[in-house]
Amino acid sequence: MPDMSWVAAVARLRARREPGVLVTVATVRGHAPRRAGAKLVVGRTETWGSIGGGNIEAVAIDRARELSGAADPEPELMEFALNDKVTGPHGVQCCGGAVTVLLEPLPVVEAVAVFGVGHVGLELARILARQDLDLHLIDTRPEMLADDRLGVLADAVAQVHVHRALLLPEEVLGELPPGAHVLIMTHDHAEDAALCDAALRTAGLGSIGLIGSSAKWSRFRRRLATEGGHDPATIDRIKTPIGISGITGKEPATIAVSVAADLLRAFEQGRDRAVPEAVTAVAYAPVAEPLAGGR
Repeated sequence: MPDMSWVAAVARLRARREPGVLVTVATVRGHAPRRAGAKLVVGRTETWGSIGGGNIEAVAIDRARELSGAADPEPELMEFALNDKVTGPHGVQCCGGAVTVLLEPLPVVEAVAVFGVGHVGLELARILARQDLDLHLIDTRPEMLADDRLGVLADAVAQVHVHRALLLPEEVLGELPPGAHVLIMTHDHAEDAALCDAALRTAGLGSIGLIGSSAKWSRFRRRLATEGGHDPATIDRIKTPIGISGITGKEPATIAVSVAADLLRAFEQGRDRAVPEAVTAVAYAPVAEPLAGGR
């Protein structure tokens, strides 16, 4: 049980992309080991803080780890009677009171990488920044990532990471967290093509989306097969066009709303999948600098 504040522990789990549960003593009646408000953070193998030890804490930890493994866990309350007439799975606590404990799941949030922060990319970032996710912004043009231009994201709910990829933006793909969803919309079709090829070669990514016309995709698809050596099934991992079908507006904000809605719908549909085991071994520490004002 490392000595760390619960806020720091929650941040550590998020950085590791590891699910957890925040356990809080919600109410206390009579005598109990801890007062209301005491907190415990439960990860897969570690815990931080304490709600009083003994049977209460052990049972709460067991249940928290069950919730962490669930596909779409919901917060729940647990009630404990602390008297010698009640024997818990981990023994008896006879303080004489009663305790209610709140378990709040801390799921692994989605990660999205937007390659190209031009007119559409910035509008898309503004929308996605209002969601609880990890948002990565990548552009080879320094002026697109200037602090004053990204000031519209200063109150972001998302954790925003800015990657100033001056030479090879595809190298950023290897820095992204496991399962990151990639959206390719740079100012340069050659850059887009290189990113498509690199994304297909990068293990562990989530979805891959490309903005552009059918003519653009036809050329890209041919090059990915003939020059990149990708088979048809691999190339089909790239979704294009991106966004909700039927929305045909060309304004940057309209395109961004369509793309964001399609992405969020995919997140909703994917929440019944099992929690991946692949992100447990190594802590993820982003190389990119965090955007000032993001949290």
